[in-house]
Amino acid sequence: MPPRRSLTDQVLVQAPARLRALVRGGEIGLVALAGLVGCCSGATVAAMGIATQALREVLYRLPSGVRVSAALDLSPVFVLLAPAFGGMMLGLLAIAVARRRTRARHAVIDPIEANALHGGRMSMRDSALVAVQNMISNGCGASVGLEAGYTQICAGLASRLGLSFELRRTDQRTLVGCGAAAAIAAAFGAPLTGAFYAFELIIGTYSIATLTPVVVAALCGSVVARALVAQPAIVTVDGIDAITTTAITSADTLPSLALGLLCAGLGILIMRGVTLVEAGIRASRLPGAVAPAIGGLCVGALALAISPQVLSGGHGALHLHLNADGPAMGVGALALLFAAKATASAISIGSGFRGGLFFASLFLGALAGEVFAAAMPTLVPGIAAFGLTPLAYAVIGMSALAVAVIGGPLTMTFLALELTGSFPVTGLVLVAVIASSLTVRKTFGYSFATWRFHLRGESIRSAHDVGWIRSLTVGKLMRREVATAPLDQPLATFLRAHPLGSPSRVVVVDGKERYAGIVLVPDAHAAVRNGAGPAPTLADLLRHRQDVLTADMNAKIAAAAFDRTESEALAVVDAGTRRVIGLLTESHTLKRYSEELDRQRRAMLGETA
Repeated sequence: MPPRRSLTDQVLVQAPARLRALVRGGEIGLVALAGLVGCCSGATVAAMGIATQALREVLYRLPSGVRVSAALDLSPVFVLLAPAFGGMMLGLLAIAVARRRTRARHAVIDPIEANALHGGRMSMRDSALVAVQNMISNGCGASVGLEAGYTQICAGLASRLGLSFELRRTDQRTLVGCGAAAAIAAAFGAPLTGAFYAFELIIGTYSIATLTPVVVAALCGSVVARALVAQPAIVTVDGIDAITTTAITSADTLPSLALGLLCAGLGILIMRGVTLVEAGIRASRLPGAVAPAIGGLCVGALALAISPQVLSGGHGALHLHLNADGPAMGVGALALLFAAKATASAISIGSGFRGGLFFASLFLGALAGEVFAAAMPTLVPGIAAFGLTPLAYAVIGMSALAVAVIGGPLTMTFLALELTGSFPVTGLVLVAVIASSLTVRKTFGYSFATWRFHLRGESIRSAHDVGWIRSLTVGKLMRREVATAPLDQPLATFLRAHPLGSPSRVVVVDGKERYAGIVLVPDAHAAVRNGAGPAPTLADLLRHRQDVLTADMNAKIAAAAFDRTESEALAVVDAGTRRVIGLLTESHTLKRYSEELDRQRRAMLGETA
């Protein structure tokens, strides 16, 4: 079969018809495809990690395998200038891409937006560009993680594969979730974390139908990545003594709860900080190609003034802080490092470096936990009686701050479990994570990703599939053949043309064919029959003069309009000219809306019949 164009206007080669039928015909085929996505994602994550580490080693003259945020003897010149050099590379890349574009620039669709609005359809070209930009940003030392690039390219691969097999909308969304799950599982060596990342953040829900393919993809991604690249443990807990000096009781949830609330506030400040930096960059009117270089210079200056631990995602630095043999730091030094890392992350993203806050939020959370453990016994002497160690507070803070910024309470809880292997600390993590997540949701309302959508004008709050609502528009639902009557027509003529028993409502237009209102035929006949004074005119009988629909409204907005106006039908007009183009009834709208809701429910439960 010849290749065809996809929705992203890129050449799409379809899979053979027999394979398409196998994948579309049953759950086993989709699971097999998810396994393939997982293997490809694991290899992709490993390759990106190797290439990015090689770039760090070249720019900072690092020994093989040494992380830049954990290096102790970096040259001050490299620390200052390497991030700026990376910013220059990004600027030049942006110029080159802009020259090659034949269409207007548009925002890159990430996995969350793809599943919420576009049925899992993503551009492979845009995803590859994001991955390259993320590698340059992280490799040069900008304070961003690679997880955004991992999930973008792996979800993009899954989307492209799903389009090749012409998957149904629900299966396409699931496969995009499989790509993201495999990416996170491969990045952390944590299959449960990857799976619940997909359920909570990319697919938007958990169901029996999505369980098997997502878990298979996460397992395959983790296994393949581990086979290709050695992954040292981020947290090593050698016995319960590393977590607590006394037996853990229900009372230990109190300091965990307090730390969760603190991390919620810090997470909101970090997200607001990124927005402030972006606003400052826009106000400065720096060219988009120059801003990353200036931002990189600022990040390098912070690293030179405070610590190289603010550079890159922070993997090496997190290892140091969660290692019992790591360097001891006082409360003031830890707080200063936290402020520097948060500032570096805000500057990096705000100035145009590509990446996310996933790993940066983990590192910042660990620092917040250490500050809490060191400062609270002085501020609240009774807290020392709980017996949790600084390592326990660091792990709890790591998860609580990450959930404030990224979202996904179960994702971060399972991450703590898989990184530590400790069930006692995981229980305390769950308390802090719930407190942090609930506080951010009720006071701020967004995760970092959905906050970015809000700033762009999008209304989505999660990956729940709302694209079908937007596609179910008034223009698709309305009846186009609409009988109209001129406003200056005598009432007697109107009554002869519309006797009782004919359609119960008539749309009235003025002399310029613009919408004037709706006349109910029974009301018109009753007005003549019961009137004691002068005969009324059509203008006297008009209803809903200002209450109209437009073709681009979706069914949900239309249903709300029917409720507000208490009307059973409304005219659909052209927004510019107010000419009547159709008529929509409440009963038809609610029927179609209910049918689509039921179809979505059945798809979520795996009932494809």
